[in-house]
Amino acid sequence: MYHRLVEKPVSVYDRTPADFRAELQRLAGEGYVPITVADLSIGRIDIPAGKHPVALTFDDGDPTTITLGPDGTPAPGTAVRILMDVAAANPGFPAVASMYVNAAPFGGGEGGTRALRWLHDNGFEVGNHTFGHINLRTAPAERARQDIVRGDGLIREALPGYAPSTLALPFGARPRDTQLAARGEGYNYTGVLLVGSNPTDSPYSADFEPSGIPRIRSQGADGTDAAFGSTTWLDKLAAQPQSRYTSDGNPATVSYPARTGTPSPQLDTPVVAYEPLP
Repeated sequence: MYHRLVEKPVSVYDRTPADFRAELQRLAGEGYVPITVADLSIGRIDIPAGKHPVALTFDDGDPTTITLGPDGTPAPGTAVRILMDVAAANPGFPAVASMYVNAAPFGGGEGGTRALRWLHDNGFEVGNHTFGHINLRTAPAERARQDIVRGDGLIREALPGYAPSTLALPFGARPRDTQLAARGEGYNYTGVLLVGSNPTDSPYSADFEPSGIPRIRSQGADGTDAAFGSTTWLDKLAAQPQSRYTSDGNPATVSYPARTGTPSPQLDTPVVAYEPLP
């Protein structure tokens, strides 16, 4: 989970461009492959055998995420440009991410609309973060619904023919009626993101809850709540590789450890497999 890139962070939600680049390089080096939250939420994980899916999410539509330069491409130093540079240097690590926007995304105006269109045209997911970034838990139900609808409508207006399929909850606050975040008159989402402090379960796990998907805040090894940040979690996952989702290379099947069976040449673990529902 990312918010802003700044040279001098002022909160735990900020990262420097150098730290962001280093984290992407680490993910690429450790076999992670970016996918969208839209794909994660429905279990559509089509990555090479032995690789691990990761969903990169950016909240708030900050201009440091993407600002288009005079040539119409992401400006140097922005998150999307850094992601593109890392992807170019690491074949198999595509420039894929999910962007969650409010009113006036990426600085607003025509520039912000052009940025939204560039993202959509280049394979990025554009998701809803509500229109006014309100706390959906404390807001009256009707106001919460209206703000979700306004945010959804803003995206649809900027991207004709496109319908957002996932929502990131402002502040990670779920409405008292948790289903309100996922569906209502004018919207129907396959996934809803929390702020969270841990990796999500596999979408094929009985514990997976698409209406409350946790996230890990991007963070270094030190600072407030660093024990729940990305550096700590990547260290844990590297130390316990069996706990990571590892692809069998066939999106039509899901493989999982078995007490008996034939070792998989990709996973070096006895596995069984089943065909998931469409």
